[in-house]
Amino acid sequence: MKKTVLALLTATMAFSSVTMASDVKIMTKVSGGKTAGEHKAFVQVIEKNTGMDVSMVKPGGSYDQVVLTTLASGEKYDLIYSTSKQLEYFIKQKAIMPMNDLIAKSPILSDRNRISQEELDVISRDGKIYGIPNKFEGGTMPVVRADWLEELGMKDPATLDQWYNFFKAAKTKYGAYGISTKGLYDIQPFMSAVGVKAGYVMIDGKRTVPYATDAAAPVYDWFAKLYKEGLLDPNFASNSSSDMTKLFLSDQTATVTYWDAFVGLYNNIRTNQDPKTTFRAKGLAGVPGPDGKIMMRRGDSSIWVIPANARKPENAIKFLEFWHSEPGYLLGTLGIEGIDYNVVDGKYVLTETGKEHGLDHGAPRVTSRNWVNPFGSLPGVDEAEAIVLKHASLEVLPAEWSKTKKILQKYAYRAMLGKVTGAEAVKAMRKDLAKSKLID
Repeated sequence: MKKTVLALLTATMAFSSVTMASDVKIMTKVSGGKTAGEHKAFVQVIEKNTGMDVSMVKPGGSYDQVVLTTLASGEKYDLIYSTSKQLEYFIKQKAIMPMNDLIAKSPILSDRNRISQEELDVISRDGKIYGIPNKFEGGTMPVVRADWLEELGMKDPATLDQWYNFFKAAKTKYGAYGISTKGLYDIQPFMSAVGVKAGYVMIDGKRTVPYATDAAAPVYDWFAKLYKEGLLDPNFASNSSSDMTKLFLSDQTATVTYWDAFVGLYNNIRTNQDPKTTFRAKGLAGVPGPDGKIMMRRGDSSIWVIPANARKPENAIKFLEFWHSEPGYLLGTLGIEGIDYNVVDGKYVLTETGKEHGLDHGAPRVTSRNWVNPFGSLPGVDEAEAIVLKHASLEVLPAEWSKTKKILQKYAYRAMLGKVTGAEAVKAMRKDLAKSKLID
């Protein structure tokens, strides 16, 4: 089995910096250099700041599969990048170790101004902390053309009717779709209007899927109305994220449902294209439900975990302490001095390479609420992030979610296209989910 893992790593490896007698061996996905040369320089910065010899493998291909195969084989790493959605499996297999004692001994990792208790709660089970966050994870939300709202003399939509009116007005004045989505990703801000949460919800110990309940039916019918009137992008079911982005940046849709961080990226892109542009993207909250609560989606936490067979857990902690300190913040955002940026007369200046890399080398937004990025925040990001922090929560997506998702999509798309009613769609969903033993 070990030979299989080594072969897999060799075949899928994009680039790495490996020292045979390293002090710490790390597997990473998003954190690191953008190219092989930059990755080597990235590791050198870590070594300079920690005083350790660092092996940092950044495999290509199916990263999650590489991780699972590596852990199953006994291949030894001191630290592995993963996400919170993998935690249940890791814990069940006893593949990773709790980090409570290691964190308690670290002045940096136990500093709640650097890593909040809320962040740790997401990756804790039964009081045991099984990882350290890699970065601050945002959430998805409606991102609208705020300049259009202003030109139309309309307030921020807060009900389904108000959203419909905005979409209708945008279609009439600008010839644009009201909204473009990537399938059901992410209609959560609108499902919030009926108090429905995506994913699984446990009720009295039983698995339920709220998107397949009668409560969700009116929202599917609402989308069918949008589709019929040409307000919903007709390609929503097959869209990629880039498809939505292209429509939004080319004035072809008034709204997309995407990550809060992209509010700033959209504004930055258009401003770079035309400094005099009136384009202004803005993130908005979901629609309040019957009880006044707003339900939105927060992204799964990207985390660092220590395998149960780690050679040197204490050195993994040294890396994490660096990653959550000021030099680590600079590395995870700006990148490498001399490659991505320079400091000229005390001022940070991005190189052309740095501009291409977009202030993202694995942690575009750090978990610290006190550290200030030298380049500040992109326009609209802070306001969007505040909405996410106030209203968003993680979705419960167990291993069977991939099967459940396909069933939901099958019937939801039919309803949103007006081929069946919302009531007919959710009834069919429940029938198939029960037949496949995906709900209790």
